[in-house]
Amino acid sequence: MKSSFARMFEGSNIAMRAALVMLSAIALLFASRASQAQQAPTAAPIVLTGADMRPATSLNGEWHTIVDPYFNGFPGYSLNQKQEPGGRVVEYDFSKSPTLKVPGDWNTQRDSLLYYEGPVWYERDFTYQPKEHTHIFLHIGAANYKSWFWVNGKKVCEHEGGFTSFNCEVTGAVHAGDNFVVAAVDNTRHEDGVPTLKTDWWNYGGLTRTVSLIEVPEAFIDQYDVHLARGEGSVIEGWVHVQGGQPGALVDVEIPELARKTSAVTGSDGRAAIRMEAKGLARWSPETPKLYKVTVRAGRDVIEDLAGFRTIETRGNEILLNGKPIFLRGVCIHAEAPYRSGRAYSDKDAETLLGWARELGANFVRLAHYPHDESMLRAADRMGILVWSEIPVYWAIQFDNPKVLAKAQQQLDEEIGTSRNHAAIVLWSMANETPNNETRTHFIETLAQHARVLDPTRLITAALLVRTEGHTKIVDDPLGKALDVIGANEYVGWYEQTAEGADTTDWRVDYDKPIVMSEFGGGAKAGLHGPDSERWSEEFQANIYRHQIGMLNRVPNLRGMSAWILMDFRSPTRNLAGIQDGYNRKGLISDQGQKKAAFFVLQKAYVEKTVGKAE
Repeated sequence: MKSSFARMFEGSNIAMRAALVMLSAIALLFASRASQAQQAPTAAPIVLTGADMRPATSLNGEWHTIVDPYFNGFPGYSLNQKQEPGGRVVEYDFSKSPTLKVPGDWNTQRDSLLYYEGPVWYERDFTYQPKEHTHIFLHIGAANYKSWFWVNGKKVCEHEGGFTSFNCEVTGAVHAGDNFVVAAVDNTRHEDGVPTLKTDWWNYGGLTRTVSLIEVPEAFIDQYDVHLARGEGSVIEGWVHVQGGQPGALVDVEIPELARKTSAVTGSDGRAAIRMEAKGLARWSPETPKLYKVTVRAGRDVIEDLAGFRTIETRGNEILLNGKPIFLRGVCIHAEAPYRSGRAYSDKDAETLLGWARELGANFVRLAHYPHDESMLRAADRMGILVWSEIPVYWAIQFDNPKVLAKAQQQLDEEIGTSRNHAAIVLWSMANETPNNETRTHFIETLAQHARVLDPTRLITAALLVRTEGHTKIVDDPLGKALDVIGANEYVGWYEQTAEGADTTDWRVDYDKPIVMSEFGGGAKAGLHGPDSERWSEEFQANIYRHQIGMLNRVPNLRGMSAWILMDFRSPTRNLAGIQDGYNRKGLISDQGQKKAAFFVLQKAYVEKTVGKAE
């Protein structure tokens, strides 16, 4: 017979289990609602060409933030509730939460978030007066990696991909007077992401580029393409797409400085083809980076952009800029902010990084390993620096997963749709250092075909791994068949052989196509000196470059090179204490702007043009 104590304990146990079951049911209900909210259909973000040239209401500045590693606030925080006297408990308050600057990554703004990966909530209040007969878009320069946005508690969009801009329509969510926007940004790495789980750069999270509101008319220009036709003298051609208009809508494109204007009408697809003769046109080049104001009109919508006009093509194993052979003297650049660290986003960041590239003697940069901020591309246009732009199909992503292919194609759509009118961009890169197998090859061939449909005016490339037989480096990756220009990465003197090993290394290239040595070099800690046999010293790195230059001059079909890399950058995989300390030290310049000895070795070769085929 059970004692009264035992019966009481049993009763308590039963009550406790019942309570736990009830709590579990409530948790499942909230999880189900969160899942439904996460999956609730919203209009997909759209791409706007030249968005940075449109008048905008800036939402940059201090945003209130809540760090939420369990994503406990999804989607409740989106309502931005306040505790009411006698009301149900509200366990958050954006107005009392600390702030982070936007644009900016959270890792370098708060010590506790340096290594943080997970969701962070952002909130900002703003005052607004919508106009009638307009569309309003929330423009996000980039949010790494997945993001969700609400305006006044209404979900307006979600996005995946950390390095491309997108635009969420908020017309039905904003109202006159006081408004608020809430964003959840999650930089958690995913096996089926682009990029995937492992990269050799810091996983900066947050609203890393500008955020603003853009107003457009009911019928508006979402994308346009204006470029110099190949082989036709000074003929400018392209197209303008009008969203929300009727077929037969009139479109105008004007270049006031050349006193040229053309008109066309849209077809059933909303696109109008344009073409006009532009006599007296000065072609854009590194020596003469001439930019023209281009005005694009469709009804009430007007965009004023700055564009340069040039052609880029190949002939056999040559790269032709404006019909003339060119050798690309270049350097790779990560979007790492000089001096302050963190994700680069500002005009000042761009001018510093590209200014160093110019000082190096470069006419070309490889923007690794993802699309960079629009400010970087605008600066390259102004400064006359040719650009290789890349999507982060990096190392071994899930090449057999159709959903991953769709994500990569989406990033191509956003990269090209946003940036297609930058004269500086001459190469779209599909990938970096991917394994050689049929699945990978088919995946990237599909991307290359997609890129050519989106933009047939530029060259397609990828950075390939090369194989070695004895003292010979061989470029025969079957992916080369799908490329216009073949990129190749090699680290003779660093990951293999000694610097002197470059002197006896030969190259075999199995394609009659231009080769760009897209990566080469080695590491050094700025200020560490010793004999050129002492690894990590500036002298060791400089010695690699001296021997590389001799070897590169023997590479068949070499028409360009981009040393790895302009500036040291953060990487969680680089942990040699006292030397790397969380930085990849292959930069020619330290993150604090100190030029290493190798910078001057390469500078001399570039300025004196002692490397590469003479132009």
